[in-house]
Amino acid sequence: MATILYGRVSTIEQTSEHQLTQARAAGFQIDDAVFDNGVSGVSTRLVERPEGRRLFDKLRAGDTLVVRWIDRLGRNYDDVCTVIREFMSRGVIIRTVINNMTFDGATNDPMQKAVRDALIAFMAATAQAQAEATKAAQRAGIDHARANDELSYLGRKPSYSREKLGTVRDMLTQGVAIAAVSKATGLSRQTVYRIKADPVAAETLLAAWEARPFAAA
Repeated sequence: MATILYGRVSTIEQTSEHQLTQARAAGFQIDDAVFDNGVSGVSTRLVERPEGRRLFDKLRAGDTLVVRWIDRLGRNYDDVCTVIREFMSRGVIIRTVINNMTFDGATNDPMQKAVRDALIAFMAATAQAQAEATKAAQRAGIDHARANDELSYLGRKPSYSREKLGTVRDMLTQGVAIAAVSKATGLSRQTVYRIKADPVAAETLLAAWEARPFAAA
């Protein structure tokens, strides 16, 4: 029985090293890992993606699949639910780094199944809604940057990077205190408070600056 971490790596996700570090910090002993670089397109189902197929081939009954959150397992509500049910039917245990959730097919009690399936459905729906909000914020930021030639229209350049923004979101989701998030990321408490208060606005601002041809300057 193996513990396998699955993650996605792209311009809007964390690095593979960061995800491994987070999983181990959460107490998981990772035996193997599969990372998807996102080149197959945002609408492609997990089973159709090269690394997704590799994950399906690797997992065996009794294995534990570790993911940062269940949105790693699909691009929308239907895909996430289908993948989780498929893995549970195979005898795979699914665990999340955030909030240490566990899903498996061990129970035969109909009420316990109903509660489990309702929780999976709620989490999948929430993940899709959050993904759509993030994409909308990115589009808004890019459109804003393209429509305005002066940097003054964008406001002050954000002090956080794409990776730090993801770290702040992860830690806040896990209930980490503002002071601890600030210390871990090197960002001011005020910045962390702003991200917590309006994560969509934080994403929009960062996307707008990234869309500038000289954003890295």
